[in-house]
Amino acid sequence: MNSWLGDSGWEVPGGLRVGGRLRVPGDKSISHRAAILAGLAAGRSHIRGFLTGEDTVNTARAMAALGAQVTGLGSPEMEIEGVGAAGLTAPSHDLDMGNAGTGIRLLTGVVAGQGVACRLTGDASLCSRPMGRILTPLRAMGAQIDAEGDGDRAPLAVRPTPLSGIDYHSPIASAQVKSCVLLAGLGASGRTAVHEPARSRDHTERILPAFGVDVELLADGAAIDGGQTVAPCDLTVPGDLSSAAFFLVAAALTEGATLTVAGVGVNPTRTGLIDCLRAMGARVEVVGEREEGGEPTADLVVTGGGLGGIEIGGELMVRAIDEFPILAVAACFADGDTVFRDAAELRVKESDRIAAMAAAIRAIGGDVEERPDGMVVRGRPLLPGGRIDSLGDHRIAMSMAIAASRCTGPVVVHDTACVDTSFPGFLRLLQKATG
Repeated sequence: MNSWLGDSGWEVPGGLRVGGRLRVPGDKSISHRAAILAGLAAGRSHIRGFLTGEDTVNTARAMAALGAQVTGLGSPEMEIEGVGAAGLTAPSHDLDMGNAGTGIRLLTGVVAGQGVACRLTGDASLCSRPMGRILTPLRAMGAQIDAEGDGDRAPLAVRPTPLSGIDYHSPIASAQVKSCVLLAGLGASGRTAVHEPARSRDHTERILPAFGVDVELLADGAAIDGGQTVAPCDLTVPGDLSSAAFFLVAAALTEGATLTVAGVGVNPTRTGLIDCLRAMGARVEVVGEREEGGEPTADLVVTGGGLGGIEIGGELMVRAIDEFPILAVAACFADGDTVFRDAAELRVKESDRIAAMAAAIRAIGGDVEERPDGMVVRGRPLLPGGRIDSLGDHRIAMSMAIAASRCTGPVVVHDTACVDTSFPGFLRLLQKATG
């Protein structure tokens, strides 16, 4: 692997071929939620397959700072002794969530609902992201939260006050907003309901029953009654489909390649990537379906071949929003144009992902037209490769490493330390998959 490492990032050789069988780390979204609910439970929970990336470890560390006893912090297998109902205590220091947007948004709902005084902050990227989308419903529930950054941005100072349930109609489909409000509702009086304009990820609705909490599923969202007890749980986190996505696309782009990614979560709200690849002409098989902690899990088998351009928008974009960077790489080498739309929220992620991906595609010789809510990528059989800057965005760094599989020269990716936030060991696994 040393030959792939440069002074400031990676130098991935062109023409890579992936194949064989591999496993990816545990699901990031589920790991966040498992650590939070285990910390709120009345008893000891055992979590296997926990993602050891910086983002999820920061969430587990925050629960420890709030009073939970965490054994095995930073490892894939943890035991967490929860504090039980109303058992969280004010931390002695700020909760530093690093780069974890999910972590800070969900935990703000938790501490507000549990009536705990604390201050949540993060790195410069996290403190530049909008928090008004969660502060509006939380304040409607009675929360007192001071946003110390410009325009309702972090740091967020939460003052303890009782919350009351609300019937909230979210203007956007966002699993983070929905989960934040539901977790706040767990500690509020009465019923809390969240309605969405489109279906977002439902990991919170699935994992809450695993911890003994009743959730009412609505046609356009979910509802929860406050005051319920969280029970301890023995949970296995499935592999992260968003992490598997990089390898699935690499195989789909390689004529004659066959790759199996074992034990991946195939939650229907997350399988937009699979639907997109199939629509582009890839052969993707879902094998051996089973359930882990309320989540459907399976092995994914991809056979490579030619891809064609498609349009990705609406509900499909909602279900594939995190996979936008790697789907844009697939589009670079598809036959025809691929149109991405309805993705304006990507402009306020770890980077402006639309602008950053457009710049990265141009840097390796691709043809892309940037639009306010997406882009148009005009595919070509091969690209020359080049140098790109990830701008501190882990998904862009990993996606452009995969782009090397269809480049005639190397792809040099600068600023790759960010990858450890979500996928520690990515480069080693890529090298293993390419032999």
